[in-house]
Amino acid sequence: MAVGLSFLPACGGGSTGSSTPGFSFSFTVLHSFAGTDGAVPEGGVVLDPQGNIYGTTVQGGPVGAGVVFKLDPTGSETVLYAFENGAGGGTPSPSSDLVQDEAGNLYGTANGGAFGCGVLFEVDPATGNETVLYAFTCGNDVRYPDAVIRDGIGKFYGTTASGGSGGDGTVFKLDTAGNITVFHSFSGPDGNEPFGDLARDAVGNLYGVTIFGGNYAGSCLPLGGCGVVYKIDTMGNFSLLHVFSGPDGSTPSAGVTLDSAGNLYGTASRGGQGADSGAGVIFKIDTAGNETTLYAFAGGPDGAYPLGSLVLDGAGNLYGTANQGGNAPWPVGDGVVFMLDVTGKETVLHTFSGLDDGVLPIGTLARDSSGHLYGTAGGGPEGLGVVFKL
Repeated sequence: MAVGLSFLPACGGGSTGSSTPGFSFSFTVLHSFAGTDGAVPEGGVVLDPQGNIYGTTVQGGPVGAGVVFKLDPTGSETVLYAFENGAGGGTPSPSSDLVQDEAGNLYGTANGGAFGCGVLFEVDPATGNETVLYAFTCGNDVRYPDAVIRDGIGKFYGTTASGGSGGDGTVFKLDTAGNITVFHSFSGPDGNEPFGDLARDAVGNLYGVTIFGGNYAGSCLPLGGCGVVYKIDTMGNFSLLHVFSGPDGSTPSAGVTLDSAGNLYGTASRGGQGADSGAGVIFKIDTAGNETTLYAFAGGPDGAYPLGSLVLDGAGNLYGTANQGGNAPWPVGDGVVFMLDVTGKETVLHTFSGLDDGVLPIGTLARDSSGHLYGTAGGGPEGLGVVFKL
């Protein structure tokens, strides 16, 4: 399905206005899941140099435990691997985008495994063979992996939603010999429940968010705080870059994005207008640690509840999705794809209708060298999710 869509103006949203560039985007559903080929794609997608698209679904496949899939540039789907809920894991972590190495191998995390506390897996796209690189043991060190990234020499860096000496999650490294090192264990005031992909700069510093924690003493306190942004340097030293308080954002549910100057950009799923109960914000943290709210969602046509990480283009524009809003005021509405320009003006690129084009996007967008955007959403003709292109 292809629909020519003009930009729509933003509605409200902090101190920002709207812009309507003089061109259109074309929205296309590349694939609609039917169940046996996967169902419920909650993570984002990754692209290879040939234009193939890879991702996961958290349900579907022969036993309903999810799949790793490939779409060629025409949208033809191949199920590379179907999870079986055994030692190889099942139900891929919904917030974990796949990682691809130079040879095309795919990496991600899933639940289950030999000890029942999750796995870090590799899938060979040529053969469809899965290899468990690490089975989490349910001990106090790390359990229930969320998202991983990979450096140029094969080391993985990731987070677990729980475990660690403080019980509130960890940041870990898995080296090429299969050894786990815990860089940090969260305990509440320093954050609780790390979530989303880590960002890693050129020298190896790591940046991420926790959904809760920080113990801000306002209305977020019953949740243990509104969440934090943190840094772990190359020596393993942990520091808090920002503690959310509500008006500046609350419960960040996606990783941060780095620009070439070292500034961080991200979303908080709540907060902004209406404090911690608001429709979410887009924020920036500069290299001096100063946080700025770039945009606060109003919860109408401009969207509500951004849950994915942001994508940055060469001109400094940011792209993302909001899980609700758009065609109805939140807490309903089927979500939007948006752009935020360098002046802080938001433009809605697509409003989901809840019909064949999908509903309630969660995952992070991917952007190719031509500026096309790719992502996933729920719904579709079978109600089991879609992969789309803008």
